[in-house]
This record gives sequence, structure tokens and C-alpha cells, in this order.
Amino acid sequence: MLSSQEITTLINVLGCGIGKDEYNADKLRYHHIIIMTDADVDGSHIRTLLLTFFYRQMPELIERGHIYIAQPPLYKVKHGKNERYIKDDHALKEYLLKLALEDAALYPAADANPLNKEALEQAAKEYFLAEAVIDRMSRLIDPAVLQALLMNPEIDLANEKTAAASARRLSAVLSAEDITLESKYDEKTERHLLVIKRTQHGNLHQTALDMDFVHSGDYEQIKKTAHVLQGLLREGAYVKRGEQRHQIRDVKDALDWLLDEVKRGLAIQRYKGLGEMNPKQLWETTMDPQTRRLMRTQIEDAISTDEIFTTLMGDLVEPRRAFIETNALGVRNLDV
Repeated sequence: MLSSQEITTLINVLGCGIGKDEYNADKLRYHHIIIMTDADVDGSHIRTLLLTFFYRQMPELIERGHIYIAQPPLYKVKHGKNERYIKDDHALKEYLLKLALEDAALYPAADANPLNKEALEQAAKEYFLAEAVIDRMSRLIDPAVLQALLMNPEIDLANEKTAAASARRLSAVLSAEDITLESKYDEKTERHLLVIKRTQHGNLHQTALDMDFVHSGDYEQIKKTAHVLQGLLREGAYVKRGEQRHQIRDVKDALDWLLDEVKRGLAIQRYKGLGEMNPKQLWETTMDPQTRRLMRTQIEDAISTDEIFTTLMGDLVEPRRAFIETNALGVRNLDV
């Protein structure tokens, strides 16, 4: 990495030298060193390389708080003549929800009055918290089962009898027909668990709900959301936005429809990187000191980055393979 022309130029520009004899952090010419990279995989790779360089060659610059990472927005949303930059997926969902609820009403039954706006907003936000858990956990546990937990969240793995009862309750609310759920005793851990099997395209996929999951904060969030939503909707429930009306089975149905409706009137642009922005957009989002978002790098961040770099670029094959296999499953919105 030190033989790179770009790194050589960077060393010269910073002015503090490198190596045991020449390096002097007090000679740094700049107070802020801002790493600006694209939001795609290549950008992440470059950021990892640069953070590793600073950690290994100029650690005092990190310790003194000179190293920053630019946080450009991931989205630009145009609503009529108004444009708004939005930092990430969570912020986008919150913004879309705010727009969707402006002219929306949820009727919990065919003959019922609509929920008040505050109750609808609370139910929506609570559901989105559980949805984030389900999205994150779906590479480890079948998402259809996680969704079913919102309808029947109680799991008891204390013994064979309670585990079998939990499997029956959860199976009763599963919407997917290609999934089987059964209780099992794991002799290795000496614990009961629920084994989930799904066959897709002739391949068997097996995951499980175990005691680690039952004791996790993720399960607590799903249970909390389930208790908020239970009994909220009855037969004939529907949602309205303006003059449009849509029959719903659950809160997920309502929110999916509302968000789809509000997106019809928006132009949403997702940025893969800073190179997609014109000079005006680049100034507004990333360069202007009044509006830009920066994240100061802590030494803990650099240590973690160095470990990742060593794993991916080192000579040991097995740690690299294990890292890729583990993290590739969790990739969302891969930009190519």
C-alpha cells in the first residue's frame, strides 16, 4: 500500500512524514482530514484501506480526532417542487411514513371508527422496529417464521412439552405452506429448540429458534410489537388515503399499501456514490460545512477496520473464507 502513488501524494500533502525517523504528528498541516468515498462496495474497500493506513502509520491523527468520514446522503426525494436529501433507509422510511399518514385513516373493522392519527403512527413505528429486526435476522431465521411471531409471539423452550406446544402454536399461524416447524432436543447444548425447514427449488434450508434467540433483545422487540398490534384489527378492516380504499389483513398490509401510494407522487433517487452527484449536489450534501454530516473516527473504529483488513488481505485462507461467507449473507442493496 505504501508504494501507491496516491498514498505517496497523501503523505506529502499531510506534511507529517512517515516511518520511525520522519513521522511527526505535530507537523500535520490540516485539522480535519475527511475521507470521502462512494457508498458502494468499492468505496467501502477504499475507506477500509485508508483507515488501515492511518491506524498503522499515523495512529496519533486518529487519537487526536483529526480523521473524519463523510456521511453523504443515500437518497434524494423530490416531492413537487421540493427536494430533500435523506441520509439512509431508516430516515427514508420515516419520511415516507410522515407523508403517507397526512391524509390516511385506518378502520380496524368494517363498522368501526378510524384510529386516531397518534394511534396509527404509534402502531406504524412499532411495526417498523420489528420489521428492522426481521430484516436483520432473516439470514439466520426464516423470515416467514419471524413474521408469524408477530401474530403469536410466545415461545417456551423450558422442556419437551412446552417446546412442542410452541411449535404447534407457531405452525398454526404460518402463512407459508412449504415450511415445517418441529421441536427438537439438542444433545450437544442440552437444550430444546424449534427446527424450521423450508424446501425451495429442491433444496432444503434449515434454521432454528433456540434459547439464545428467546433471550435476545431482538425477540423482546418482536414480542413488544406483537402485543401492541394484537387485537388492533378485526374482520373487514381497511385503510384509506384520500379517496382510495384498500382492504387489509394486518398492519403490514396497511403500511405496504400506504407507502406504495405515497411513492407514486415522489421521485426517489438512490445514490451509489459521490460520482453520481453534480457539483451543486456535492457541495450541498458533502462539502458545505453548514450542512454536511461527518463522523469522527475513534481508535476503536480503526482497530476493527485493521482486523477486517488483515482478515481479507492476509495470507490465511480460512478466516477470509469464514468472514465472506458470514457477511455476504447479510448484504442488502449491493451496488454493481
